[in-house]
Amino acid sequence: MGLAVHLLGSPWVDRSDGVAYQVRSRKSWALLARLILSEQPLTRSRLAGLLYAEADDPLRALRWGLAEIRRCLGVEVDGDPVRLRLPPGTVVDVEVLRHGSWAAAVALPGLGAELLDGIAVRGAPVFESWLLSERSRIAAAAEAILHEAALGRLAAGDLPAARGLAVRAAGMNPLDENHQALVIRLYRLAGDDRAAERQYAAVTSLFARELGVAPGIAVETARRERQIVADDASLEAIVESGAAAVAAGSVEAGVRSLRTAVALADRAESDRWRLTARLRLAEALIHSLRGLDEEGLATLHEADRIALAVGDRAAAARARAEIGYVDFLRARYDRAERWLTDALAVADGSPAITARVTTYLGSVASDRAAYPQAVKLLEEAIGLTVDARTRAYALSMLGRVHLLTGELEAAAARLDESIRVAEQDHWLAFVPWPQALRGETHLALGDPAAAAGILRQAFARACQLGDPCWEGIAARSLALVADAAGDTGRAFDLLADARTRSNRLADPYVWLDAHILDAQCDLGRRHGHPDVTLWADTLLRLASRTGMREMTVRALRHSGDPASAALLADEIENPLLA
Repeated sequence: MGLAVHLLGSPWVDRSDGVAYQVRSRKSWALLARLILSEQPLTRSRLAGLLYAEADDPLRALRWGLAEIRRCLGVEVDGDPVRLRLPPGTVVDVEVLRHGSWAAAVALPGLGAELLDGIAVRGAPVFESWLLSERSRIAAAAEAILHEAALGRLAAGDLPAARGLAVRAAGMNPLDENHQALVIRLYRLAGDDRAAERQYAAVTSLFARELGVAPGIAVETARRERQIVADDASLEAIVESGAAAVAAGSVEAGVRSLRTAVALADRAESDRWRLTARLRLAEALIHSLRGLDEEGLATLHEADRIALAVGDRAAAARARAEIGYVDFLRARYDRAERWLTDALAVADGSPAITARVTTYLGSVASDRAAYPQAVKLLEEAIGLTVDARTRAYALSMLGRVHLLTGELEAAAARLDESIRVAEQDHWLAFVPWPQALRGETHLALGDPAAAAGILRQAFARACQLGDPCWEGIAARSLALVADAAGDTGRAFDLLADARTRSNRLADPYVWLDAHILDAQCDLGRRHGHPDVTLWADTLLRLASRTGMREMTVRALRHSGDPASAALLADEIENPLLA
């Protein structure tokens, strides 16, 4: 039997066997959505309390709802905890949106529509809180799919289709600089300079009116983009000199050379150098020159397409790994997992690529508060690492998991090792990240003097590098030290500064923003700050939209909703949430 379940927009079910029965009760639709979107099966008592608490007999009402779902779908839905057994080949639109290819997702009839549009469940406040969170997360997933699809059509050379998708993404979130940069870039590539300038003017006006700032480097770079005319220079020399300049710290000069190499390789129709130049350029844009992840992401999609065309699986794996990494930074976790899983599939067991991808997957799991899975993946990555930088990064993320779950001695050991490995490899641009986490570990272990020493060093290094993320995490940890010393005013100032620093470019690490907001809320509640409600609401919107489960729990607690927080906390293995 072919079965399709549509939860985007007004919900409906399509069965190829001709049965036309549709769910009639709003609560039954709500129950079906909860069963499909739950990360683990829920007990009957929990489901009954969630949706039917006001009924005379909540368990009987639940049985009626399950019977209606069973009749509509023609499948088994039973047990305790309740399991919904959908047959192979079933299409569920929200699952396609979260885990399917962008080509399949953009064809969904409900793409961009609200989850369970028109369904309101009265008398179930905890469920309403969950539904609000899921609607936000699904809207973010749709936005991410549109952006990814636009990049995919750009890589295929279909500029009109790419532009249409990019405009839809920008319409969903017009204040996202990366969406606006892509629209402007697509106008430039199509030769429509007047449209690009009109879009730039509109974006500039919008940002000034709504944010009080000018567009950042991503939009400015897209505005300046032009097709580069090829010359007779050696492709190999330009690629190697550009890569060498980046490695030596002359990042902007190296990126200029690599951009030229991409254009020259396209003109020469050399697949080898078209691919190599794009991979080198994308990695420089993403890892070395902050604010230009969007250009790097577009370049990676082009590299992935070329790699598949020429049968270079290793290059395809590298490209997909880095696409997944960018999605991880942007908190598009479902998309990150898909790209990273695809990267593993084409890596053919390469230890270097597998270690890097597994590190990224562990980082995604950590951001989502799937801590046992994160530990398993990160330990596996550390055992596979063949290069020092991947090892240092994996160690830092494993140390972070231990810190977040209260295993302080383990956190200290892993973070110390991360710092040591990075320093031995002369990767000083990375060191502020594990140093900031190590400082927080010192503080949690009751040694504020040691915390202050390492954090001042981390902050100074981060400022010298000009890295917004490293500055933000170090400033957050320094705020905790200030609060421990009784300097509450300075702690609040440092946290506000930390958010400003970490978000000043278009490619921030989104989890870090939530981490800083959580500290603001915690400090605000303890000291009666008048803005704590605003901070908690901001954190809840951010955490719900991205699927950061622990941050959602923390936001609900900060905003005074302990019942909803307790429901979600039960699904997270972290003793510090108890």
